[in-house]
Amino acid sequence: MAKGNRKDNRKDQDKPSSGLIERTVKIKRCAAVVKGGRRFSFAAMVVCGDGKGKVGWGYGKANEVQPSVEKANKQASRSLVNVNMVDGSIPHRIDGRFGAARVVLLPAGPGTGIIAGSAVRAVCEAAGVKNILTKSFGSNNPVTLVKATIEALQHARTKDDVERLRGVQL
Repeated sequence: MAKGNRKDNRKDQDKPSSGLIERTVKIKRCAAVVKGGRRFSFAAMVVCGDGKGKVGWGYGKANEVQPSVEKANKQASRSLVNVNMVDGSIPHRIDGRFGAARVVLLPAGPGTGIIAGSAVRAVCEAAGVKNILTKSFGSNNPVTLVKATIEALQHARTKDDVERLRGVQL
């Protein structure tokens, strides 16, 4: 086999990507003091979505950055949830809570864009929301903000959903 023709050995690189949008929200470094000095480990928070109404998050820990991000990506792709959207925005105002973090999501008109902080923006972009206004209260920890945002997006109900649940015409 010639040196330049090494494509046969690359099994993983030839696979088509799953089509998911992956955003690394936070990478934390932890130091444990041991006899020989400091031992570092890393934790990564990743948000994953298809851009068409599905989003999930993952948290991975490892002794190096890359394996922790890969673990988080794997977990995020397994934990995808559906998000109800109307014309690239959410159908109504939604409040989400997780721990000390509180997030308020407001629908916005076309052309507004995503008005949000970095953690909430990552979730909205991965979910495929194009126009939204957000405000976070309480904790500014990216991990709790992501969890609060996904919790809020799960509670979005379209007009059709409400009509079906109540059994009435709106």
